[in-house]
Amino acid sequence: MAAAAAFMERALEQAKFALDNLEVPVGCVIVEDGKVISSGSNRTNATRNATRHAEMEAIDVLLREWQKMGLDQAQVAEKFAGCDLYVTCEPCIMCATALSILGIREVYFGCANDKFGGCGSIMSLHQGSTSSDDLSGSQPPRPKGFKCTGGIMAEEAVALFRCFYEQGNPNAPRPHRPVRIPQQ
Repeated sequence: MAAAAAFMERALEQAKFALDNLEVPVGCVIVEDGKVISSGSNRTNATRNATRHAEMEAIDVLLREWQKMGLDQAQVAEKFAGCDLYVTCEPCIMCATALSILGIREVYFGCANDKFGGCGSIMSLHQGSTSSDDLSGSQPPRPKGFKCTGGIMAEEAVALFRCFYEQGNPNAPRPHRPVRIPQQ
């Protein structure tokens, strides 16, 4: 488990980077053969794009790199099948689905995601399906599923969320109606 802690520490560094940049503090690293090959942190506020989660950022780095290398879809799938992802918070439903479709081997996460978690908290998308995939592109990709382990350095991940929400999210939408505080 020492390796898992070391990789999660790298993911926490990415989450701290996100926090320093007024983003929700989630970070991740993708590991192949015991080496970090990609990393990402949330960039939803900077890009004004709700899909720019840490996992998507790290995935896009690899997809661009592998495309430049000339890898085809089957080769990219083979590469992802040999990769593990370490992320500070349980992947949301969107990210868990993407990771399953890509065929990532295993995901390790810090704290649970009680509102949007796709790896057991809300849905169990990591379990995938058993059907065969059509790499010709004539059928939509089907989720493959992946192994999932949570709770790694969860306290550290939760502490970053606390820092973020205590400082307030300057990018959060303003309420349309006045906030009513209940009378005691």
